[in-house]
Formats: sequence, C-alpha cells, structure tokens
Amino acid sequence: MTPGPINGRVALVTGAARGIGSATVDRLCDQGYSVLAVDSCAADGADRPDGVEYALADPADLADLERRHPGQVITRIVDVRDGDALVAAAALAVERFGRLDAAVAAAAVIVGGRPLWETPISHVRTLLDVDVVGVWNTAAAAIPHMLAGPAPDGCRFVAVASAAGSEGLFHLAAYNAAKHAVIGITRGLAADLVGTGITAVSVSPGSTRTPMLAATAGLYGIDDVEHFANSQLLHRLLDPRELAATIAFCCSVEGAVLNGSVVSATGGFTAGG
Repeated sequence: MTPGPINGRVALVTGAARGIGSATVDRLCDQGYSVLAVDSCAADGADRPDGVEYALADPADLADLERRHPGQVITRIVDVRDGDALVAAAALAVERFGRLDAAVAAAAVIVGGRPLWETPISHVRTLLDVDVVGVWNTAAAAIPHMLAGPAPDGCRFVAVASAAGSEGLFHLAAYNAAKHAVIGITRGLAADLVGTGITAVSVSPGSTRTPMLAATAGLYGIDDVEHFANSQLLHRLLDPRELAATIAFCCSVEGAVLNGSVVSATGGFTAGG
C-alpha cells in the first residue's frame, strides 16, 4: 500500500510531466506532500490536440516523477479534456492517500503565430478545450473531495494562468482569451467557495524556461528563447522551480490570504519589451 502523506497533505497536479508542472511536483514532495501527478503524454497519436506542432511530454517523462519520489508520487496518464478521467484521478488520490488538500491545474498547450483573422477556429477550440476546460474539469473533479475531506479550510485550488491573462500578446489572441478565461474561472470558483475555507487562486508566470516557451519562440520564428528575457524587468528568463515555489505557497494553509487573487509571478513582464 502507498504510504500516507509525510506532512498530512495530498495534492493533484495536472500537466505534471514537464515544465512548471513537474517542478511543482518536486517542490510539493520536498515539502512532504504526497502527489497524484497526471499528464496526457500526448506525444503522438490521435489524442494530440489540433494545431500543436511541438513535442509534448511522453510517458517516460511522467514516470520519472515516481523514480525521483518513490512512495510519494503516483502517476497516471490523463487528458484534462476528459472530465471523467479527472474525476477518476481525484478519487484515486483519495483512495491511495486518504484525502485531497490541493489541486494544481498546470496542464496547457500553446497554439498561435497568426493574427486573429487568420487563426483557424480549430486552434481556438484546442486552446479552449485544453487550457480552459482542462482547468474547469480539474476543479470540478477535485473540489467535492476537498469539501468532503477532514479539513476543507486548508484546501487550495491553484490554476496556472499566464501574463497573457492580463496582457495582449502579438499573434496570440486565442491564447490571450484562454488565459483570461482561466483567471475568470478561479475568481468565480473563489466566489462559489465562500464560507467553506477552500480557496482558489491563479498564478500568472512570465517567460519561463520550459518546452512551451521554446514552442512560443518557434511560433515567432525566434531561434533563441533568451530573446524573451528582454520583456522582463529581471532581464532573464524565469526558472520553473521559481514558479513552483510560488505555487507551493498558494497550496499551503498560509496561502489562504491569496484567495481570489491573480498572483503575478512574471519577473516584471512587459508586453512591449
């Protein structure tokens, strides 16, 4: 049987195989959480979202989390577009670890590189289905377990948004719309949860050194992701571990103070930089 959580807390993390999601799993495990880590691992095949041209995570990326954190992490291949699969994943977390205290909706893709009027509607649907409905499905699957758990007032829902949720980015109108919607979901969820003690928050990263940033560079025909450092007052890219530290605080009991907020973790992002 899988051991219980070291610090008494359990998290569900989507988009966990790479990037900010993977770093978040590492950070939560370092803090003693047990984690159910899920990812679509849609590197190939029919499940690949339309318009996504860069390499996605594969099962080996996801399995590596169990190797790094034996006994603390269990993994499942789950597409966040599949609400029933996420419901099953959340139930598995409770079955294996006894409770669910935090959910981090980090799964997302990026499609773009064209002005709005030239963007195929299929690409818009991809972003809405993965980046928006995926967050919705994660919340819908996780919140009932938090409400039914032993300590709802310590439970946290965290969605990874983007600087694109508050800025208009060149040739990324659909991605802008999706990330604005993510922020809207978490604000509405926070309102729905009033009086329960459960909180909801969005974290908006700036340009972070991840495979998705490399894909964004490709959309712009840029060879070196370091170009994006020019758009941040730090004059450097963010490290996924920095975002993971921010997300982990949002997941903590003390993170209640951020309820309903959009945490700007952008490194001083400026759209015109």
